[in-house]
Amino acid sequence: MEIRVSLHMFEPIPLNLPPYKAQLKRSAGKLFIFDILRRKYLQLTPEEWVRQHWVSFLQQMGYPKNLMAIEAGLEVHGQARRSDLMVYDKSGAPLLLAEFKAPSVKIDQKVIDQIAAYNITHKTPYLLVSNGLNHFIYRVNFSDGSVEALPEFPFYQTLTNPE
Repeated sequence: MEIRVSLHMFEPIPLNLPPYKAQLKRSAGKLFIFDILRRKYLQLTPEEWVRQHWVSFLQQMGYPKNLMAIEAGLEVHGQARRSDLMVYDKSGAPLLLAEFKAPSVKIDQKVIDQIAAYNITHKTPYLLVSNGLNHFIYRVNFSDGSVEALPEFPFYQTLTNPE
């Protein structure tokens, strides 16, 4: 009996984000993308494709790359987890927590619950959830426990000087 295994490599697809010049390379039959924050090539996955587009877009929106961290560690219900992207304000306080999914993953209540659970630890005032095709940005008011969906993605300057 012969068993065949087919491994499919992710091929980049257009996202609902501004295009950017991704640095891609092939090695050993795999595709890699350069991560400007970690300064190294990473194997390209659908989620990484979304994350790298967002890092580029955030920079276009005035978010300083030196105030971004990928996969910041945290603990949720006693288990170690990693947030996909954290943006800090100029004083070093968490400002925006982002959770990215592959384009094939629907953004549903389970995904919203995941980032909300992460935010119990981080307590960031802004939350971003995206699969590269659909994006949701929320403002969290910790004084009254409310969460407001924002109609558009804000510039860094808007978040750090909200007058």
